[in-house]
Amino acid sequence: MAPRKTPERRGEELEREYVIPLRASQHQPSRRRRAGHAVETVRRFVLRHMKGKPEDVWIDPRLNEHLWEHGIQHIPSFVRVKAIRFEDGLIEVDLLTGE
Repeated sequence: MAPRKTPERRGEELEREYVIPLRASQHQPSRRRRAGHAVETVRRFVLRHMKGKPEDVWIDPRLNEHLWEHGIQHIPSFVRVKAIRFEDGLIEVDLLTGE
């Protein structure tokens, strides 16, 4: 038998880096809704992977500006982010810049 994974404690701070694909946001919505759809895609991705609530996700303004940088129609095909879930359940999503 494979060993069981120990469940993560909710009270601990959790920090992870993700590469979020936004390719579907380029094709699925109409041209005038792509950037907004990309923001919602980031929010849904973080919720699924960090196990939080929609009202607890805070997207950094730098990440929002990066998604809207070339206008509403031309969004990046992926974005690298750092997500931190704090002890109180708040999830902060920040743009990960190249080191």
